[in-house]
Amino acid sequence: MWTRADLKTRAKVAFKRNYWTAVLVAFVMTIFGAVGSGGNAAKSISDGYNSGGSAEAIAFSLVVAAIAALSGLVLLVLSIFVGNALEVGGCRFFITNQTEQAQAGTLAYAFKSGNYGNIILTIFLRDLYTVLWSLLFVIPGIIKSYEYLMVPYILAENPAMNRKEAFLISKKMMMGQKWNAFVLDLSFLGWRCLEAITFGILGIFYVEPYIQATTAELYAYNRTIAYQNGYIR
Repeated sequence: MWTRADLKTRAKVAFKRNYWTAVLVAFVMTIFGAVGSGGNAAKSISDGYNSGGSAEAIAFSLVVAAIAALSGLVLLVLSIFVGNALEVGGCRFFITNQTEQAQAGTLAYAFKSGNYGNIILTIFLRDLYTVLWSLLFVIPGIIKSYEYLMVPYILAENPAMNRKEAFLISKKMMMGQKWNAFVLDLSFLGWRCLEAITFGILGIFYVEPYIQATTAELYAYNRTIAYQNGYIR
């Protein structure tokens, strides 16, 4: 069984060996990973003006709400069709970077793989399933998010893989490991606090590439076990 210390040690060696490129790739992944939640700020502005009762305030509120809805829709489309592709490309970068100096262009892998549609649909379904499970209760959503954790890494190496097979392999990989993976994420809490104190600067230049590289190391371990157990050939 892997240990947190071992994964983190190998992750630090890998990303520091190709530091600036890893920082850039992790930064792009973070930006597009957050873009789907855009539009909330505009909605808050709309709600603020909506408290007024005058016709001008109501009209202004409706305009802001329309702009918020349109911007939210644009950001959602960007998140699905660009962000999801960059997530898989970023995963491929950090996998490749374990054994060689990966190039920043690896981020665009999903666009060039010839399986863009399959990748986008699979990652979209992963997010949709996670949200639907979260609607039941918070805990099932968290559990499912860890069950699907390996899906983008599997696609990063097998872009043509059937989505059902990708979900099944990820489920097998994470069987008995979800709690340990959750604790692994909690072990970065101190770094997250330092990231907040430095207004995100430490996150850009250290924390995000460190976390991405660590998760890639977890996938590398699970991939080895998968080959040994025969559910990846």
